[in-house]
Amino acid sequence: MGDRVSLDDVRRALARIEPRAREDVPLGRKAAVAGVFRDRDAGLELLFIRRAEHPKDPWSGNMGWPGGRVDAGDGSPLLTAVRETREELALDLERDADLLGALSERRTHLRVQGVPLAVAAFLFALRGDPVLSPNYEVQETVWVPLSYLLDRSNRGLFVWTGRGLPLPLPCYRYEGRVIWGLTLGLLDELLDALGSAR
Repeated sequence: MGDRVSLDDVRRALARIEPRAREDVPLGRKAAVAGVFRDRDAGLELLFIRRAEHPKDPWSGNMGWPGGRVDAGDGSPLLTAVRETREELALDLERDADLLGALSERRTHLRVQGVPLAVAAFLFALRGDPVLSPNYEVQETVWVPLSYLLDRSNRGLFVWTGRGLPLPLPCYRYEGRVIWGLTLGLLDELLDALGSAR
């Protein structure tokens, strides 16, 4: 594949993934997110958002991809990812991007009324350079070079304290921001597919 990863490389890597759905989680307990690439002179960049601080949001302040819970009217997790990205960033993926593929659904550590939650992820490539307009749910948008994420020497540890116990977890630190947890789990499936192709 050479040193520089192209959108075609990403497409080919995603084509080798057979996304696994979590059949043990009902559609009403799923969420969906959109990983969005843009192509720049220095290479591909992947869009992350930092969620606004909110006491009722379990991912408050975390880095992630735009997205949210599947609504009854959405019809599918893919349509949820598209709707949520439009709501959170005023970015219309149907108009301004091409679907590249999907990743496997991942269960979260959260449970609602005893039922687990799962998150589906879909990857897109921007056409053109649409302006992002974050809503109240988004504290900031950050474009991270794919080359940075592919370089495993950029990985470190993040200490998460849950239930009073410190737990070291893998992460990326990019310009003071920490990418970890569920988002890192989704990202790793893509990075592993790209790495094996290289």
